[in-house]
Amino acid sequence: MIKDMTIQTFLDELASKASTPGGGGGAAVNGAIGAALISMVANFTIGKKGYEDAHDEFTNILKQSEELRSKLTDAIKDDVDVFNRVMAAYGMPKETEEEKKARTESIQTALKEATDVPLACAKLCRQVIDLSEPAAQRGNTNVISDAGVALLAGYAGLRSAALNVYINIGGIKDKEFADDRRQQLESLLDGLEGFKEEVYDLVKSKL
Repeated sequence: MIKDMTIQTFLDELASKASTPGGGGGAAVNGAIGAALISMVANFTIGKKGYEDAHDEFTNILKQSEELRSKLTDAIKDDVDVFNRVMAAYGMPKETEEEKKARTESIQTALKEATDVPLACAKLCRQVIDLSEPAAQRGNTNVISDAGVALLAGYAGLRSAALNVYINIGGIKDKEFADDRRQQLESLLDGLEGFKEEVYDLVKSKL
């Protein structure tokens, strides 16, 4: 399992000539790092003197961030699996007309799956980004910079996952499907830049 690799082994695999893990897995890792840092801020806030009023809020934030971390960690393998399905479809025989038709259908199915996997990752990363705001606003100021790093890690994950959505949409012939997934992605990106800068400036103001 990729998620059980050491960091060094994962990076070695990422740097190798192997096709997987690749950018999609990297996007998920960034998102998972962001979620983990949100959890860190929550853990340093819950039960700490001076933050008694934030106990319930950060208990809930911790629950959400840990769920996100688990899902984003699983998304690393999802990216590898869907890439392998795409490659398998392209590798199907294409000698006869029937084979060509079956291959084309398999490729289109796989490309749709390869669009939905990074889109799901992007949605999870957006949730990480959104959680960084209350973490920065009301979290323990001793770890406020970690809320900022969580924001940027989630941002990197989302923008990276978006690239994988775009590249796979380009090969999909089903226009309705492609337009729907593009619209979903654009809604995640809407207002993102401004929000990111606002939270980043908030963090900086507390350093």
